[in-house]
Amino acid sequence: MSEFDFDSDSDGMDAPASGKPKSPMAYRFRGFLPVVIDVETGGFNAATDALLEIAATTISMDDDGMVYPDQTHFFRVEPFEGANIEAAALEFTGIKLDHPLRQAVSEEHAITEIFKHVRKAVKSAGCKRAVLVGHNAFFDLGFVNAAVERIQIKRNPFHPFSCFDTATLGGLAYGQTVLAKACNAAGMDFDGREAHSARYDTEKTAELFCTIVNRWREMGGWPPVD
Repeated sequence: MSEFDFDSDSDGMDAPASGKPKSPMAYRFRGFLPVVIDVETGGFNAATDALLEIAATTISMDDDGMVYPDQTHFFRVEPFEGANIEAAALEFTGIKLDHPLRQAVSEEHAITEIFKHVRKAVKSAGCKRAVLVGHNAFFDLGFVNAAVERIQIKRNPFHPFSCFDTATLGGLAYGQTVLAKACNAAGMDFDGREAHSARYDTEKTAELFCTIVNRWREMGGWPPVD
């Protein structure tokens, strides 16, 4: 079974009742809506390590078939009970768990709110489901799926295992797999002082993804430019 052979609508979301897509996006990725996710965590193990930040940027498409980043939703997250947090991870991300302005919310609240916005975007685009886009996307998808299992969300809008990885796409398009270097190669600004914030990394990953998809189209890739 190939990675996009999973067509289950078991999450309870239906395709557009009219059978007619509501936007060009419904054609572009076979009914999937790309949504960029970035997480900052307390380590590398999704089953045991804390989710500390999560951001999601939805992707939209204009009438000319060009994709662009749309809305971003961001939450600082309280570690779940018993979560492991490595000191090296906090040093790397710069997250200060005891900062008085951190204003973290529960993992359940963060995931539920992000999923609410994702479902709304999926419906608006006339798509069937979301597909996660990330830089080293397997990492982000693993933490999302682990959080979903912990808080027992039954309607996950994301495909359970397929994803788009901008590390791979950046290597293909620009010969760069590091986010900052791929962004620079694409002619994008990247502020290293802002890196490792889920909001900043998500928005830069979304911009990179859209740049690559649009460049591919302009070079004659699918869908062809009229």
